[in-house]
Amino acid sequence: MELNLVLLGPPGAGKGTQATHLQRQWGIPHISTGAMLRDAVKRRTPLGLEVEAILASGGLVNDGLITSIVRERFQESDCRNGFLLDGFPRTVPQARALDRLIVGRSPLVILEIACPDEDIIRRLASRVVCSECGRNAPEEVEHATCHDCGGPLVQRQDDKASVVRNRLQVYREQTAPLIGYYEARPTFCRVNGNQLFDAVARDITAALARIQRGW
Repeated sequence: MELNLVLLGPPGAGKGTQATHLQRQWGIPHISTGAMLRDAVKRRTPLGLEVEAILASGGLVNDGLITSIVRERFQESDCRNGFLLDGFPRTVPQARALDRLIVGRSPLVILEIACPDEDIIRRLASRVVCSECGRNAPEEVEHATCHDCGGPLVQRQDDKASVVRNRLQVYREQTAPLIGYYEARPTFCRVNGNQLFDAVARDITAALARIQRGW
């Protein structure tokens, strides 16, 4: 069965971690626009140079540019049985564009992972990621290396407290309105992200099962 899933929630709510689990469970590609843009920045591509300053400050890439990136990604063969979007849409205009992109496909399932701001700030302040592959480390270990590729673990510049507060403010102003756009749909669900990983994963599995029973 095709599953077209959008993950919503503030930065640091655990979307990326849960996305990895869902990708394995459903066999669909995890499309993280944030990771795609950070890779472009690392490789110093024209797109990377354009968005580098925006990402460093916690801002958002314009709607047209990011929609074009997603449209191109949907054309790849691994999206045939569905996809998992993490980081798109971020605005209501992007959500409308996504609705147009999936005309003729299975209904869009929207999953919000909710988490209080102060818990997010505390969580991100202790997070480290691989500077090579971008994988989140399960816990902070000073001078450690990535389990997957051996790259050094570092704190992302946009995980520093001052930047996180700005990212949360941007989220509340520009992305949180997506909840109002989607929440009346029968395919919208919300889970509590302020739990241990396994508890959040169980809640997500139960929510998706309820939605599928209604199809």
